[in-house]
Amino acid sequence: MKILIKKVLIAQASSIFNNTIQDILIEDGIIKAIKENILADADTIIQEKDMIASAGWIDCFAHFCDPGFEYRENLSTGTNTAIAGGFTTVFVLPNTSPVIHNKSQVTYIVQKSKELPIHIYPLGTLTKNAEGKELAEMYDMQQSGAIAFTDGLQPVQTAGLLLKALQYTKVFNGTVIQMPIDKSIGNNGLMNEGMISTQLGLPGIPSIAEEIIIKRDIDLLRYTQSKLHITGISTAKSVALIKVAKQEGLQISCSVTPYHLFFNDEDLQQYDTHLKVNPPLRTKADMLALQQAVLDGDIDCIATHHLPHNTDDKNCEFEYALNGMIGLQTAFAAINHLLPSLSNENIAKLFSDNANTLFNLPENKIAEGTIANLTLFNRTEKTILQKNNNQSKSFNTPFANKELNGKVIGVIVKNKFLTN
Repeated sequence: MKILIKKVLIAQASSIFNNTIQDILIEDGIIKAIKENILADADTIIQEKDMIASAGWIDCFAHFCDPGFEYRENLSTGTNTAIAGGFTTVFVLPNTSPVIHNKSQVTYIVQKSKELPIHIYPLGTLTKNAEGKELAEMYDMQQSGAIAFTDGLQPVQTAGLLLKALQYTKVFNGTVIQMPIDKSIGNNGLMNEGMISTQLGLPGIPSIAEEIIIKRDIDLLRYTQSKLHITGISTAKSVALIKVAKQEGLQISCSVTPYHLFFNDEDLQQYDTHLKVNPPLRTKADMLALQQAVLDGDIDCIATHHLPHNTDDKNCEFEYALNGMIGLQTAFAAINHLLPSLSNENIAKLFSDNANTLFNLPENKIAEGTIANLTLFNRTEKTILQKNNNQSKSFNTPFANKELNGKVIGVIVKNKFLTN
């Protein structure tokens, strides 16, 4: 199988070809040549206007709902959605039924994913059944293929238990992923606590519910000297806390969702349940601070928090609607539309290079002799997500029918060129 990519701008800061327009010849899944002009026969020739190539994109926090909730999403439809969004690697959440909390459940995901065209890595839980009571079998899960450890949508609340988890994962250089949610504060809240929640008459979740848990987890990280990734940060103070911890030398990283960058609590004034998420959309000032943090390089990764729900769980009163939205297919276009000044290299870092390093994935360098794992994209074309091109089983998204700048052309992974 030969694939020839013509006239593509390479975006990878560590590549000697960075910011140059090249041809790339791929043979049997290996990059055989990168030159300004390659004349060769190929099974597939890819030539698009203003095409950019980066290392294949990685989403470190997505829910594929398999096993147990396949009516919302499964590994196959989740994979198709990821491909349409430009992702070649996805870490899937353990909040399934049964929960991915032991070796056999990790093995189920690993074995089932071997048949899929992209790389799927299971996230194992920190605690048994993600109940936050007793440590799970993390070493066995790591040996079976778990990429990192998190209780996912149910972040660990007990400091002593998280301390033990950080100590345990340090033994095998594992990474703990936490969503910054203190459930004891604003437990019945439906949105950010502030002026808008008061106007709408909805109970709020104060920003301190996020910031206090980040402070606690940083203290625990300092004590254990382990590795911690905070995903879904939503406030300006969260960014500042993590930035200081990085300057101190702690092994901490963070990711933000496209929707926390794109929307704020003012957008909830029509009670749009598609914007009901946790952590909630914060103030406009917080949103702008997160955007600036992305531009400044203080955010390490974009994590979609892809969370499919069926129609009945969103088309209901705001109080009863479930948290979350799908996000894989629109993640790049949303970021590109919102932050057009982001350089190509920084897009590559946010979507791929940083996560690749943080989670100890195999090196993915755009160079001759390496395995071809690439995302091809265009920053000027348009993306419009509609029901007829949506690849997910679910359609719970506020981005429906919105015209966004930026389009994924396709991905090259496992010796195939895949496109929507």
